[in-house]
Amino acid sequence: MVPYRQVTLAAQLPGRVKYVAGVEGDYFKQGSLLVALDEAELLAKRAAAYAQYQSAQAQLSNAGVQYTRELWSPRTKAAPGGMGIPNLFDQMFTRPAEDFFGERDRGAERSADLYASTTRVEQARSAMLRAASEIQAIDAKLRDTKSVAPFDGVILSKYVEEGDTVQPGQPLLDFGDVTWLQVEVDLPARLAQGLKPMLILRKAATFDDHPDPVDVRVAQIFPMADPQRHTVKVKFDVPKGVSKPGMYAKVLVPDTSQAAASAKRLPVIPTSAILYRGNLPVVYVRDAEGGPELRMIREGRRLPNGMTEVLSGIAEGDRVFVHPGPTLLNEIKPAPAGAGEAKEKG
Repeated sequence: MVPYRQVTLAAQLPGRVKYVAGVEGDYFKQGSLLVALDEAELLAKRAAAYAQYQSAQAQLSNAGVQYTRELWSPRTKAAPGGMGIPNLFDQMFTRPAEDFFGERDRGAERSADLYASTTRVEQARSAMLRAASEIQAIDAKLRDTKSVAPFDGVILSKYVEEGDTVQPGQPLLDFGDVTWLQVEVDLPARLAQGLKPMLILRKAATFDDHPDPVDVRVAQIFPMADPQRHTVKVKFDVPKGVSKPGMYAKVLVPDTSQAAASAKRLPVIPTSAILYRGNLPVVYVRDAEGGPELRMIREGRRLPNGMTEVLSGIAEGDRVFVHPGPTLLNEIKPAPAGAGEAKEKG
């Protein structure tokens, strides 16, 4: 059994854990803070970057004022020092003479001064944008110090405690939505071919904590088979409140392949002969010497007459113990008394 949605929240930055919201099973709404790392160093870096931003902003303002001044009151037209007749002589004769004989080009000088002022404006603007970008990068890291709930759910597993030091990529906790659960099953390809999304299998699933069969619905059929086991993963939706995440489930899937239609009938045995070791069904089969031999089987359908189909584990003609008890090993005799014979369903 797996949750309908599940995520593993991992550390994005190195640091020390300063806050963990709760323990396994605690419920949180979407957006709730789950884990937080210490961000003191990042806050100090942000303060320094903000100071650089303010300095660049002041330089930009000053450069803009200087550009405006150069635009409306060029330095090339500024009056030279001095008073009276010498100053008047310079303005009326010296400057025009310099322009006439080509000794100076005041238009070129003014263009150079305007270009220098424009350059200072662009440099100040670039410094301000660079500082703003540093602040944005630090803000992104500050967001990475906090792990929030991506949806409504509960903490499934917790891997850190307050005070732990973590590295990037280290898991912090598992968070999942357990309102709806699903069963993940690896099926042989021939069984998966008979399924399609939204198909409902009636009374096809049983669980450790809910032995009564329930309906399940095909939620997802994975498009690629497992390259090692050559099986196809299929997810089934189960009714709300039936079981818990992590519980063992058994799903009976009909075999609609042509091979199944032409195959011989399955052997059946009394249901009372089936025992469970953990979650695995087993039976005791009488060996050639009359002693008990433990066999693991795969169960099929349970029939109304108290018999159960066996998909694998025994063959027709094997003799199984119908009512195996705790004193089985002491009570077994070479005679076939107390044993039932697996027979073909007919």
